[in-house]
Amino acid sequence: MRTLVNALRLIAVIAIVAAVVAQFLRSVESPVYNFFNFFGYFTIQSNIFVAVAFSLTLVMAARRKRGQLGLSVLRGAATVYIATTGIVYNTLLVNATLDNSFTVQWSNDVLHKIIPVYAVLDWLLFSDRARLVLRHVWWFLIYPAVWLVVILIRGATDGWVPYPFLDPAQGYGIVALYCLGVAVFIALMGILVVGMSRLRLVKV
Repeated sequence: MRTLVNALRLIAVIAIVAAVVAQFLRSVESPVYNFFNFFGYFTIQSNIFVAVAFSLTLVMAARRKRGQLGLSVLRGAATVYIATTGIVYNTLLVNATLDNSFTVQWSNDVLHKIIPVYAVLDWLLFSDRARLVLRHVWWFLIYPAVWLVVILIRGATDGWVPYPFLDPAQGYGIVALYCLGVAVFIALMGILVVGMSRLRLVKV
């Protein structure tokens, strides 16, 4: 079982790298391409989080070290972020009016659908993680809060925001409501991820 789980995680890492690279190469062709804008998307960053977390997990598995708390916190955070990416995209953004002329469709599906589903299932099912506690939920909130502050500053200064619901043109009151909603959702996802860490459904 351990070999199968490691293989699935390696495939996920390869899929993320391939999808990000493919979308990056396509985005470079856009006349409005900007390196910092591309990597400013929460989608890209959360998928990179997952790739790093799985890669470190594979390294620890090769060294016969499993269930370390620090790595489990990182994996838990990555699970929260990628689940947020998947749910926000498929509820708020999938039908939004966006310029998709430079979107690689298979890459889009990997980053917004396949990896979010797999990452959540990986965390839920496999036992090679430490048990987390509720204080870790606060840790999970740090990165999204920093990301949001940076994005709001950019939106107020140069006008760029990665997602329509963060556009200050619609009024900061509306933006604040969306931000509050996402923050509450991330906290709830964090609590759920902490709860999942107590489960041992598939021993690896």
